[in-house]
Amino acid sequence: MKRIKTLVLAALLIFVIAQLVRFKHTNPPVTGDVNAPPQVAAILHRACYNCHSNLTKWPWYSEVAPVSWLVYHDVSDGRHHVNFSTWNLYTSDPRTLANKLKHIKKEVSDDDMPPLYYRPMHPNSHLSAADRQAIVNWVDGELAKLKPASASGAAPSASK
Repeated sequence: MKRIKTLVLAALLIFVIAQLVRFKHTNPPVTGDVNAPPQVAAILHRACYNCHSNLTKWPWYSEVAPVSWLVYHDVSDGRHHVNFSTWNLYTSDPRTLANKLKHIKKEVSDDDMPPLYYRPMHPNSHLSAADRQAIVNWVDGELAKLKPASASGAAPSASK
């Protein structure tokens, strides 16, 4: 019994000390939001923006370690891969824009986004087959706009 009590106290002490390791929850300014059709924009806002934009809604559990560490990592990593709030940075470089669009298409088509562990706590993030197809169609349309421009050497128009 004493051993169990010691283990519980040690776990509690580690949990309390873990609360000292904090990450700042930031939402930098939006410099250029993605310009997608309303249906696609609504899907992206609902299912993707929490990790892939500067409009993150930080839930209460993002304040409690060690879960806070995972949430911070996921948001930082998500913003690094694709950030819809800085989409203007991609549109100024056709190659970067094409890569970001292809990445979106692959992740959505493969059902890798949103991650499986994220979905139970965020049921609105679920992407139906129709949601996935709408995103893929939008990406294909945006990629098609880039091809003629890159062939002629002119800057593409990435917005609708």
